[in-house]
Amino acid sequence: MFPPMNKHSIKAALLQVHSIIGLALALVLTLIGMTGATMSFEDEIGASLNAGIMRVEARSTPMLTPHGLIARLQAAHDLGKVSAVTMASDPSTAVRIRFARNEGGSRPSSVYVDPYDARVLGSPRGEYFFATVRKLHRWLLLPGDANGYGRQITGVVAIGLIVMLISGIVLRWPRRAGSMKMWLKPNLALRGRGFHWSLHSVVGTWVLVIYLVMALTGLWYSFDWYKNGATWLLSRPSVVAAPMQPKMQPKSPRGTGTGAAEAAPLALDRAWSAFLHEQGSRFATAQLTLPAAGTVVRIRSWARDASHDGARDEFRIDAVTGRVVSSEIYADKSVGERILASVLDIHRGSIFGWPGQLLFMVAAALMPLFMVTGFMLYLSRRKHRRMSRPTVGSLVPGE
Repeated sequence: MFPPMNKHSIKAALLQVHSIIGLALALVLTLIGMTGATMSFEDEIGASLNAGIMRVEARSTPMLTPHGLIARLQAAHDLGKVSAVTMASDPSTAVRIRFARNEGGSRPSSVYVDPYDARVLGSPRGEYFFATVRKLHRWLLLPGDANGYGRQITGVVAIGLIVMLISGIVLRWPRRAGSMKMWLKPNLALRGRGFHWSLHSVVGTWVLVIYLVMALTGLWYSFDWYKNGATWLLSRPSVVAAPMQPKMQPKSPRGTGTGAAEAAPLALDRAWSAFLHEQGSRFATAQLTLPAAGTVVRIRSWARDASHDGARDEFRIDAVTGRVVSSEIYADKSVGERILASVLDIHRGSIFGWPGQLLFMVAAALMPLFMVTGFMLYLSRRKHRRMSRPTVGSLVPGE
């Protein structure tokens, strides 16, 4: 029979787990935290850097349709295959066009064009920088991107962070649990190990809920089993039953096989007209994503009063027939489905507006603090144990 574990032995075991995981994941967690903080206000920074090419002078002439824009752009420039077009109902907003990866695997920079004559206004500054930071944050710049090992590694790191958060709150549980001062105020008068412990534990309490939200939502992008489980838990049964139906490519009337559908040019204007018939003037911005194969175009639209990026409607429209294959209206979603649609906004705090973004950015930027203080605590424990056998009274409470 194993001897019963007392309170001190349980905390000692938790401390070992907390320390080992922290030492193993510290550098990666710091990297993920700093890159996440860097991307927190990416949209706002991009808008500031590219204010000169994102706006045009509104004119009385009608704006070009998606097909007209692409045709004129490709006739004047050899920029590559268009993959997405972002248009706005505002007549003074430029159109952004993104391109597919070329044969070498690289993606050309997107461009802003005049919606009235398809004149190229310029490529957005900062796009390549943030794309690299995003790859570093999500996949650690490892080969394969979303299909490589980096995706699984960041998922394992997120699980490790959850374990550290749970073990950390148990380790620092004070004797006077009802004392807010004990929980939230670091003791800056301490020195050495005591100061490091106070800073590590108190600041950790401040950001614990934010880190937990970040980790739980980050797992969505790392593991399909987690994403499928969350979808099953939060979606209505009718939505879970056929999640892939919108992506099925209908046969083209010009042929009976996939090759015939791919050979037929996409009638983007037909899909755009079907979208306008569904949305009318309710949309502020719409993004058309062209299919890599088949004829179904995905169109995401954001209303003028959309509170965050996840509050969007999504349509899949056959660009040959103009038939709406599927539609997902944000207002019709259940609470759980709205959560699923807003995972990224929850992950970065933007669902709470700019104050939430700022709070999540600061929390992410504090990750190096835990790496440094945790490492200092580990070294001080090793030094203390070499000097003498530790007693309960000689260690900082919780160690």
